[in-house]
Amino acid sequence: MCGIIVVAGGQEVAESLLDGLRRLEYRGYDSAGVAMAVEGGLWRARAADGTDSLELLGMLVSAAPYQARSGIGHTRWATHGPPTEPNAHPHFDCRAQVAVVHNGIVENHRELRAELVAAGHVFASETDTEVLAHLLEQERDASKDLVASVRRVIAKVLGAFALAFIDSREPEVVVVARRTSPLVIGRSASASWAASDIPALIGRADEIFVLGDDEIGKLRPEGFEVWGPSGQRVHPGAIDVDWDATAAGKEGFDTFMLKEIHEQPAAVADTLRGRLSRTGALLTHAKQGSLYGHELPPPPRKAGEEEQGEPERVLLDGVSPDLLDGVRSVFLVGCGSAYHACMAARYGLERWVRLPVEVEIASELRARDPVLDDATLLVAVSQSGETMDTLQALQAAARRGARTLAVTNVVGSSLSRDADGVLYTRAGQEVGVAATKTFLAQLVALDLLALRMAGDHAMLAAEEEERLIAVVGGLPELVRAALERGDEIESVAEKLSGSKDFFFLGRHVGYPVALEGALKLKEIAYLRAEGFAAGELKHGPIALIRPGSIVVGVATRNPLWPKMMSNVAEVKARGATVVLVAEDGDLETQEQADHVLGVPAVAEPLFSPVVDAIPLQLLAYWLSRLAGHDVDRPRNLAKTVTVE
Repeated sequence: MCGIIVVAGGQEVAESLLDGLRRLEYRGYDSAGVAMAVEGGLWRARAADGTDSLELLGMLVSAAPYQARSGIGHTRWATHGPPTEPNAHPHFDCRAQVAVVHNGIVENHRELRAELVAAGHVFASETDTEVLAHLLEQERDASKDLVASVRRVIAKVLGAFALAFIDSREPEVVVVARRTSPLVIGRSASASWAASDIPALIGRADEIFVLGDDEIGKLRPEGFEVWGPSGQRVHPGAIDVDWDATAAGKEGFDTFMLKEIHEQPAAVADTLRGRLSRTGALLTHAKQGSLYGHELPPPPRKAGEEEQGEPERVLLDGVSPDLLDGVRSVFLVGCGSAYHACMAARYGLERWVRLPVEVEIASELRARDPVLDDATLLVAVSQSGETMDTLQALQAAARRGARTLAVTNVVGSSLSRDADGVLYTRAGQEVGVAATKTFLAQLVALDLLALRMAGDHAMLAAEEEERLIAVVGGLPELVRAALERGDEIESVAEKLSGSKDFFFLGRHVGYPVALEGALKLKEIAYLRAEGFAAGELKHGPIALIRPGSIVVGVATRNPLWPKMMSNVAEVKARGATVVLVAEDGDLETQEQADHVLGVPAVAEPLFSPVVDAIPLQLLAYWLSRLAGHDVDRPRNLAKTVTVE
């Protein structure tokens, strides 16, 4: 939520700010603005026109002075006050000498505002952010040191924030600070940079660094300095970012979401890369779009065959043996699609590792009094690594003595730094707001964790472990095969276009897939879609089924398939139109459907969500496109939820 871009120095400050904001569009916004230090003071432009705000802002900025020496930019997702021009960032102080942009929430803004108003400050917006500009104005009256003044400001603030300040009295300087909310900084030969997320700096900064909690950075054209919470100098290390500037392009696809759906074979391959001791060697060179010529992993050995080399094992970089040794219970936490990935992972952990597993929405875990100790492993799943509720759930678990493991896509993210271990999904940059390739990568990463723990606990026979590893190693090719049905799914979507009520049903591992399918339809097509465990149908939801209802069932052959088909018969008897995700060649299932979403069969049902989710992604995609919606930037949603 919200995006910040900062540049100190360089030849084209205005253009750099606009380019950075465009790269941060995926975070979600309803207004945008920039402020720049120019000859004689600060210059500001703001626009509040929903997702067209950046286009309007670009027109305003085209008239900006060209002698700008530094600048800050912001895309806002409204919290305090509606999306209007006065509420858009950047915000000024009373004298228009200080400008600030902010991501996060100032929890004590009401108390601070009351004190500032009593002191004579005049506010122009309804936002919590504006108090920061007035606080800095007040501090600057008492000090010539801009960094020291910012430190005193943030000491008064409760809550999470990423901040950037410019002051007309130091036009080549930008001061940034953060607490919990993400902020990265970078440098090039002629400028220093900061942004809410790495994509804004790709191709601009030669090196990228992560600003830590309560650290303050002073950015100048020639470089930057960083100070810790106590005022001590800090020297952050550069992080390794393997994304390139072309990753944010659509590369011939109509939308980012469709591009990212089609990147899923490579995303799954890269999640596996180097993590399977023998079959992994076949995947180590898989790149975006280059997987298809690779040989599939060999089948498991048959009984009596001569063993060749070492047995296959799962190798997890970033996860030390000590972290998993002695674990007696597991908590899986996430939000949205990440929560659904956790639900799917529970089945493998329970079956293969034989440990008690709890799955919880991150925001709800914090509201409970969970039983956690030093033998508990809490696995926190977040594509960005900055999801506020997930981050705070992990921190709360750590305070109770639990071991913590982050599963995330972003190197150097807050979650990865706070956890005891980290399992990167390596899915590459995802621009579309709705999770697609990052969801599949999370499923695979969690499956690998389950197999690794099963191996450590010696819970699987060697032959079964090798069979499972061979199946998981073949998932990229199965994902590719599932994507080949895109035209068939578009045709089904055309037949369903105009329908208003969708019900998604699943059993066993199909249940979290059903929830994910319903979520995708809600997110991007704005259709009423409910996901249910099919066994709950007779306990209430069946009252909603009537002629015209669309029931989408995940009906691949998991252990509860016969019961699932009984549920399908029940909704058919009540006039529902039935759409089934069914395996190729499974005529018994397909005959019960009005429309079939075909997928290749997966030899191990517990891995089937990786394949079964794909037709549901495409169904939601095409229903959204047929309705004329923007699939990449759905209304009211943000890619990274950095507030509670």
